[in-house]
Parts: sequence; structure tokens; C-alpha cells
Amino acid sequence: MVEDGDGRTPEETAAQARTGPRQTWAALPWLVRTAVVWSACLVIVVAGLYLLGRVATLLAPLAVALAVTLFLAALLDPVLRGLRRLRVPAALAALLSILLLLGVLVGVGALVWNLTAAQFGELTEQLDQGLRRSRDFVTATLPVTEAQLDRLLRQVTSGLGGGFDPVGGARTVAEVAGSALLALVLLFFLLKDGRSMWQWMLRRMTGPNREVTAEAGRVGWRTLGGYSRGTMIIAAIDAMGIGLALVLLGVPLALPLALITFFGGFVPIVGATVAGAVAVLVALAAKGPTTALLVLAAVIAVQQIEGNLLEPLVMKRQVRLHPAVILVVVAAGTLVAGIAGAFVSVPIAAVTYRVVDTVQRHRERRARAEAATDTPPPAPA
Repeated sequence: MVEDGDGRTPEETAAQARTGPRQTWAALPWLVRTAVVWSACLVIVVAGLYLLGRVATLLAPLAVALAVTLFLAALLDPVLRGLRRLRVPAALAALLSILLLLGVLVGVGALVWNLTAAQFGELTEQLDQGLRRSRDFVTATLPVTEAQLDRLLRQVTSGLGGGFDPVGGARTVAEVAGSALLALVLLFFLLKDGRSMWQWMLRRMTGPNREVTAEAGRVGWRTLGGYSRGTMIIAAIDAMGIGLALVLLGVPLALPLALITFFGGFVPIVGATVAGAVAVLVALAAKGPTTALLVLAAVIAVQQIEGNLLEPLVMKRQVRLHPAVILVVVAAGTLVAGIAGAFVSVPIAAVTYRVVDTVQRHRERRARAEAATDTPPPAPA
């Protein structure tokens, strides 16, 4: 038997080389081992999120178009199913659903424009007056000079994007128009062939993966439909409540402010806050601080009714997210795709949460069933 210089055989030397790193790792304190493992996991997760963010930024118009398509398809799904029950062909039912959507949007837009076109210019003036009064109030009550406040506003403005860029504005308009056209075309095909495409994909799966995918798809689609319809209902109720308060208090431009509130309702928490701030500024400029405080009280009351009564009643618990999660998701969507990202980020997060939760529950049920099957029968007495 051949031995090396320290009296060990080559096999023993190779075994020592293999087990050496393990012994060294085991010799480290448990706190150090835990910190190393968690640090490595954190680095991998951050790198993955960075790459995902880069891809999402590059494909933001396409991603937004797909998200808007799914949102509108879930919203129009009851109309499509009603037409299909009347034996309307799939292509014609999809086309009629889209025409109904466009008719409602164009009709409401034309009505609001005819009633308030002359008031939108006044809205800008009222906001300017409200901002000036707010500035005078801040400089009179806080130890801040007008020069310091102007410098802070310039820094905020430059941080939000600076001045107007004609080339960038034209590119943004082109991207929005292209995304809208793509969303309409995809919406037609999704309404027409969505169910058959989903069944085709399920047929390509076998075993338990097919069952869990089918269940997760049903839950995700139901969540998206409930979110889209519930959000529209809540936004309409918020707009009517705040618009009625503005009319009763004699605040001008009540209809445009109610319209802003309606569209702001599609961005949870952030949209309602911004719309309420605009209403308060207009009331401050037009009627003074007393009316502005009353409008603020009305906005807070409507939002409290929404959060504590309407949202649990309309949305149910299956599509509710924690406010902290909503704020983070809206901020991330805004950074990736601007206003459109803020609109679609929350439904994407709600559907993702419900799908992941469904998959996890399915795995737990399967694990419990396997454990019950493997349990040996009790021994006879």
C-alpha cells in the first residue's frame, strides 16, 4: 500500500480533501452561517429583480397593453357570456362587446366635454389660485421664506422630469396610440378565442400540474373580473359622493372634479388622495378656507365609507391587499410605466397573490393527502 509523507494513503487524502470544506463550514458559528446564506439569497433576489425591472422597462408599452387587455377582457366577460347564451357567434359577440365599450367611453367623454369644456380652463386658474393661497399660508405660518419655497418647488419640478421635450412628447403619444391599438386588437382575439386558447394550453399538461394550473387560472380570472368591476363601481360611487358634496357647498367645476375623482379611483389610495387634494385646492381658491375644510371633511368621509364599507362589500376579501402593499406596488408601477403602470399594477399584484396562494394551498392539500396515505394502520389490540 502506497502512503504519502504523513502516513496517509491516497484514498484517505482524497477523502480528507472532500470533507475538509464541510468541516470548515460546520466549524463556523451558526450566526455566521445564517448570515452568509441569507446574504447570498438576498444578492440573488436583488439581481433577479434588477433584471426583471430592466426587461419590464424595455417592454413597458407591450406589458401595459397586455395588462389593459386582460383588465378589459375581464370587465367585458359578463357581456360576452350573455351574448353567447343568445347564440351569437363568437367573433360577432367579441366585436359587439368592444363596440359597446367604445360607445360608452366615447359617449361619456362627449357628454362631459360638452358640459364642461369651457370650465377646464377655469380649473387651471382655480388651481393656480389655490396653490398661491396655500403658498401664502405656508410662508405666514411656518419659518419658510418665499425664496426657500420657490427653490424647493424648482427642485421637485426638475426631479419629476424638468421641462417639456417635444421629441419625448411625440414619442410618448406614439407609444400610447400604438399600445391602445394593440390592446384593442388583442382584446378582440382574447374575447373571441380566449377560452379555447386556455383549454389548448391545459391539454398540453398532464398529472397534477394540469389540475393546479386550471384551478389557479380560474381563481386568477375570477379575481381580475371581481377587481375590475368592483373598482369601477367604487370609483363611480366616490365620484358621485364627492361631486354631490361639491354641488351642495357651491364649489365650481363640480363635474370635472367628479370626473377626476372617478379616474383617480382606479389607482387605490394614491388616486383618491390626489383627486381629493385637487378638490380642496379648487374650493380654497373659489370659496375660501372654511369651504375648503368642509370639502376636506367630505373627502375624508367618502374615503372612510369606501375603505370600511364599500370595499369589503363589493371587492370581497379575495381581491383585497394591504395598504402598504398597494402603496409599494403603485410606486413600482409608476416608476416602470408612468400613469399607465400605476393603473395596472394593483390588479396584477392582486391576481399574482391569489394565484400563488392557490398553488400553495393545493400543494398543502396534496402533502396532507400523501401523509395520510403513508400513515400505517394502528396495531391491533
